[in-house]
Amino acid sequence: MHDAYQRRLRDLPLGGQRVVIQLRIRRFICGTPTCPRRTFAERFAQLTAPYARFTIRLNRTLERIGLALAGRAGARLAAHLGLGAGRMTLLRRVMALPDPSFPTPRVLGVDDFATRRGHTYATVITDGERHRPIEVLPGREAAPLAAWLAAHPGVEVICRDRAGAYAEGAALGAPHALQVADRCHLLQNLGQAVEKFVAAHRDALRCVVVPSEREAALAVTGDAHASPPDPIMAPTGRRAQRQRARHAMVPDLLNEGMSIRAIARHLGWGRHTVQRYARAAR
Repeated sequence: MHDAYQRRLRDLPLGGQRVVIQLRIRRFICGTPTCPRRTFAERFAQLTAPYARFTIRLNRTLERIGLALAGRAGARLAAHLGLGAGRMTLLRRVMALPDPSFPTPRVLGVDDFATRRGHTYATVITDGERHRPIEVLPGREAAPLAAWLAAHPGVEVICRDRAGAYAEGAALGAPHALQVADRCHLLQNLGQAVEKFVAAHRDALRCVVVPSEREAALAVTGDAHASPPDPIMAPTGRRAQRQRARHAMVPDLLNEGMSIRAIARHLGWGRHTVQRYARAAR
């Protein structure tokens, strides 16, 4: 034996009290003359890792807390449990974990999400049968998706939104896979189409009068002195209020001297949307 030194390891609390293990580590001299290492220390592989300050079981507990609650919330729970770990300690434990490996799914889900709305987007790939995310790709173009599908053969069904870039990437990376539209986007597109159709034919819908029970009875009896039905009031609701506010906003900006393109950039709308509000009389 060459010498010894002390190591302090934090362990799981016991009875509500913090536990610190003091180890006396022995260092030995190698007896092989050609060994490049003159001395070496004994290891405690079942207790801790080299240069670690926590035991293995405490480290695993902090990993689970970090995965479940991340930084600040996990630090509050760790303090309540007597572990005394800060948010950066938990985040370092999570970042040190290896990325999980998943088999190539048979049913693949592809959709985009915004890391900064209106500026930065990414693509998330999910397992459609296990309902778990498996990969995040930069951007929302066709090339990253096609490259990922080419590197992971075996996908049979690709469930995606109706973006043309995803359709192109799926056709390039997995030409034999069946492409389907997910029900969320189908219902969303259907709702938007119905809403636009009703808004475009609102004037025609106002002419349709649903007769009341009294008017229906008078029509059956043939009473010619029946009073005409009351006119339908102007549309109400959140959508109508939102459209009136937008319609009032565009002329005000035009009166201030702003162009159609400047108003579109200022409000974050499309140019044709601003033109439609500018030309509408009401």
